[in-house]
Amino acid sequence: MFLVEIQTPDDSVGAIYQTLTQRRGIVISEEPIVGTPLVNMKAHMPVGESFGFTQALRAATSGRAFPQCVFDHWEEMSGNPLEEGSKANVLVESIRKRKGLKPGIPALDNYVDKL
Repeated sequence: MFLVEIQTPDDSVGAIYQTLTQRRGIVISEEPIVGTPLVNMKAHMPVGESFGFTQALRAATSGRAFPQCVFDHWEEMSGNPLEEGSKANVLVESIRKRKGLKPGIPALDNYVDKL
């Protein structure tokens, strides 16, 4: 998971929430910066959902939001990778395709020593 820190004017906060929600992000804090019309937001977002995030955020806020993404922690993905159509299964299938492996998750027999 990435820790995303965003500085933005307070009138752009709604667009940031919308953009983060579309990418499975969760806002963990929102603090106004004293003496300025800016807000400092912190959120957690999956690394896999972060590709193109800066461009989407800039488009949603007309270029007024400034995000910084830093790796924060590992988190187990919900869902069963063996269940067709689950988010975990889609991720496993796309990784296997990218690496040139056979489609489908192999059965456990493939890994048992035959000796």
